[in-house]
Amino acid sequence: MQEIIKINQNEQGEAQVSARELYEALNVSKSTRFSRWFDTNSKQLIENEDYRGVLINTPQNQYGGVQQLQDFSLTVDAAKQMALMSGTEKGREVRMYFIQVEKAWNSPDQIMARALQISKVKLEHKDQLIAEMKPKALFADAVSASQTSILVGELAKLLKQNKVDIGANRLFVWLRENGYLIRRNGTDYNMPTQKSMELGLFEIKEHNHINSNGVNVTTKTPKVTGKGQQYFISKFLKAA
Repeated sequence: MQEIIKINQNEQGEAQVSARELYEALNVSKSTRFSRWFDTNSKQLIENEDYRGVLINTPQNQYGGVQQLQDFSLTVDAAKQMALMSGTEKGREVRMYFIQVEKAWNSPDQIMARALQISKVKLEHKDQLIAEMKPKALFADAVSASQTSILVGELAKLLKQNKVDIGANRLFVWLRENGYLIRRNGTDYNMPTQKSMELGLFEIKEHNHINSNGVNVTTKTPKVTGKGQQYFISKFLKAA
């Protein structure tokens, strides 16, 4: 069967026809502009069911410029109706062509072929997503299994290794501004908030030492737990 007009396929595997290509195939009089022809012949059609508007790029000049033109993507049924409305021998020829194409399109072999093609595209997209997410997932799982608490500065280094552009000072600022560390000045400055402790994101390590004046001094250091490492790393990677 000789091709009179190209039949396209949308993402759902449905046959579609360009209204501009149909306009050319019907040999519509050049005195009737495309926009006027479409407005007249689409009055009985339903937008977003029988057709939808699309923009196409066409060469504008020899220097590579392009011009955007309004086009419409038609269902085959809509294209058949518009061909019939032309009332010409060419219109009847185009309509019969669509009927033959539709029969072939709906044959079991063609339906199976399109289903396989759509499945192939979906699988390729899924494989790409898995490949992109796998390093992040493996890293988060490894951190989750860690039983070692680390300093906030060490967490910043881990994030940096995973392409999160942040240093220790900026991470401390972020933790304070987002309610994970206490921001008010005082003895508990930079200590975990009640929320952080309840979530199990931090633990406080105490260290005793004798200072130069012979006084026993206790210092407190916030450390990020294994659960906290996974929590913050996942949060930053999702935002990346």
